[in-house]
Amino acid sequence: MATQAEGNKERAARAALELIPQGATIGVGTGSTVNCFIDQLMAHPGRVRRAVSSSEASSARLRAVGIEVLDLNELKGLDLYIDGADEANAARQLIKGGGGALTREKIVAAAAERFVCIIDEGKLVPTLGRFPLPIEVIPMARQLVARRLEGFGGQPVWRKGCVTDNGNHILDIHGLNISDPPALERRLDELAGVVTVGLFALRPADLLLIGAAHGVSRR
Repeated sequence: MATQAEGNKERAARAALELIPQGATIGVGTGSTVNCFIDQLMAHPGRVRRAVSSSEASSARLRAVGIEVLDLNELKGLDLYIDGADEANAARQLIKGGGGALTREKIVAAAAERFVCIIDEGKLVPTLGRFPLPIEVIPMARQLVARRLEGFGGQPVWRKGCVTDNGNHILDIHGLNISDPPALERRLDELAGVVTVGLFALRPADLLLIGAAHGVSRR
């Protein structure tokens, strides 16, 4: 039996499907909510013919349902990107990267004209930071970056055993209260050895589809 959160994710995924014209080429993210969305694509063959994916895992799922996966370099841009989030606030600013695909997710989001984020209602928070903030780092710089991050008021923890699709490591910052997400994103981006910060505040979502027991709300 599906949990309430799983049902909410499925509702948000179905709502996202309605935004896609037949035969579209879109960007597709990574994670459990996106997996629900890919399941919806399998049930509606031909709705999406080609996609740019943010991870090897999503690429494999897309190919398994008959969707051609493209390299972003083959396109001039994307009209639409569908992805989930680990947290979202009322300004549609996000924490992403729980699945380890934050760098490619940020690239695809930057290339897309419209970024639609699908979440269950439990991911909506008043202030970002309850979910540990992922940061992808160059392996040789992991300890250097961790020492620098301690000055930001949180506790960096190496996600041991996790190597990203880009061959890098991830530090998760616990205990942050992120009152100014764009400012923090800029500051963290400046640290030597940081590849990508899991804050999506400078390029937030354009639309949140929030799945709940009563249906889907838009923000």
